[in-house]
Amino acid sequence: MTQRTALVLGKGELAIRVAEWFRTSSAWELLAVVPVVPEPEWADSLVSWAGTHGVGVVASGDCEDVATLLGNAWSVDLAFSVFYDRIIRESFSGRCNRILNLHNSPLPRYRGVSPINWALKNEEHEHGVTIHEIVPEVDAGPIVAQVRYSIYPSFDEVEHVYRRAQAYGWTLFEQTMPILGEIEPRTQDESEATHFTRADDVRLGDRSGFTRALSNGGT
Repeated sequence: MTQRTALVLGKGELAIRVAEWFRTSSAWELLAVVPVVPEPEWADSLVSWAGTHGVGVVASGDCEDVATLLGNAWSVDLAFSVFYDRIIRESFSGRCNRILNLHNSPLPRYRGVSPINWALKNEEHEHGVTIHEIVPEVDAGPIVAQVRYSIYPSFDEVEHVYRRAQAYGWTLFEQTMPILGEIEPRTQDESEATHFTRADDVRLGDRSGFTRALSNGGT
């Protein structure tokens, strides 16, 4: 059986688990990883994992530089983004037969940055993780799979929900991949969409950090 090819973009434990899934799959060949650069100090290192397993790394963290590893004529069957922090342009996505993103929210709600922070700031009692197609508009692509779970703004910190999101995100990924070819993605309902940018983070107040005692950025 001919293996399909994959790239993984992103950061942290969940990106590593996704990359390992592709690396050990008999149906897929993992060509390289594109890390978030610099890698956050609080997250497990995708770069270190790749070095341990002999997987190519795009050292710049810019997906546009994949050609430095794979050559100018590169193409890939699937690119999978897990908390990658750069806008993905057509010059990259056009080389991918398919490109998916795992986003830390129940899309179409909480598109953009800091979705967990905003959900807690808004005292939501439910959050989610979504796998969706990547399109030019941020987090607006058709939904492939989604799971929702309870959160508790009265006592949850961002770090608690982030860990929960990683666990649910892994389950969603692991259960979605074997049936990916059979799923018909569904268009997002724009009437329900909310979107936050980095400029909005100043309004997060004590929800701007991983705990309310910190204010060093969102997820």
